[in-house]
Amino acid sequence: MILFEDTMNTFKTPLAILASLIIFSSCGNKKDKTTDQVKTYPVITLSPQTANIYSDYPATIQGIQNIEIRPKIDGYVADIFVDEGASVKKGQLLFRINAPQYEQNVKTTEANIKIAQADVNAARMNVDKVKPLVDGDIVSPYQLESAKYTLESKQGELAQANAALNNAKTNLSYTQIYSPVDGVIGTLPYKIGSLVSSTTVNPLTTVSNIENIYAYFSINEKQGLDFFLAAKGVTMQQKLTTLPPVNLVLANGNILPTVGKVETASGLINAQTGSINMRATFPNHDGLVRSGSSAVVRIPRTISSALLVPQKATYQIQGKLFVYVLDAANKVNSVEITTTASSGDSYVVQKGLKAGDKIVTDGISNLREGLEIKPAKVNADSVYKNP
Repeated sequence: MILFEDTMNTFKTPLAILASLIIFSSCGNKKDKTTDQVKTYPVITLSPQTANIYSDYPATIQGIQNIEIRPKIDGYVADIFVDEGASVKKGQLLFRINAPQYEQNVKTTEANIKIAQADVNAARMNVDKVKPLVDGDIVSPYQLESAKYTLESKQGELAQANAALNNAKTNLSYTQIYSPVDGVIGTLPYKIGSLVSSTTVNPLTTVSNIENIYAYFSINEKQGLDFFLAAKGVTMQQKLTTLPPVNLVLANGNILPTVGKVETASGLINAQTGSINMRATFPNHDGLVRSGSSAVVRIPRTISSALLVPQKATYQIQGKLFVYVLDAANKVNSVEITTTASSGDSYVVQKGLKAGDKIVTDGISNLREGLEIKPAKVNADSVYKNP
């Protein structure tokens, strides 16, 4: 019996040792697994940067000239020599109005001129006939004076007939309508055969000169004050001339290749909207942008000392913007930030962060409050991108 117990003790000791080794090994594996879960994330240290920021303002586009083509006479549209959207040159024939009465007026006035010219010639002959009779005291000087007055009257009638002819020719010239400027044809509401007159509501068409275009936009009163206080110069016109070039963002998101200039600002603030109307001018040599287009005027501004946070380092919750900040123990904590503008792919931070803070720049969807990470320092120049 005693021999049996000793035998069991002999076997029990190795089993205890083996169990201890398994437990120790299990604890060691658990510790190693925990260590492996500390992942590496890119981290930057915030420092003041020079930022090129911009502000966008919705704008409407107009050509520098939008000329309504209207008939000056009554008649029917006989010919249309252009199509909608066509480019035309100054002096190019656009329409012909069928108005035969003006041709008849020209012929009538030409005939009246011949009659008036004949009357002048007859009056002049009478003066030439009476003059020697007066010189010979055959007739009284009164008759000569009367003949001269008659000649002057006939000469006046001739001048009046010439003026009527010029007026008739002018009216006849209105039957052919030419483009007053280089530009682009708008819509053609009247077709061949339509009756038109000088009192017609709609114009025959509109010719838009879009060699240069105007972008009209508005800024609120506060923006206007900040805008012009930051500009150099004493007078408003001086401030406008010192403003930097601006860009035009088209409806498809592309930026017009040529830059523009803010040239005018209204002298009054709209009492209903509290806004200031402004106008920027852009070259449009290829005619890409048409009158009536919608676009966005983008005005740049440089901030010499700004804290920038990459947009991909932020996330939103209920409209609020957050970043993950790294503490001294390499644990991340979410911090709400307030931004003022965008600079390329980064936000300009107004509140929530300070110089020297470390933030995670990528992979933030896998982070949670208080998670320990292994920071990998990233060069700020490789992160920030200015427009």
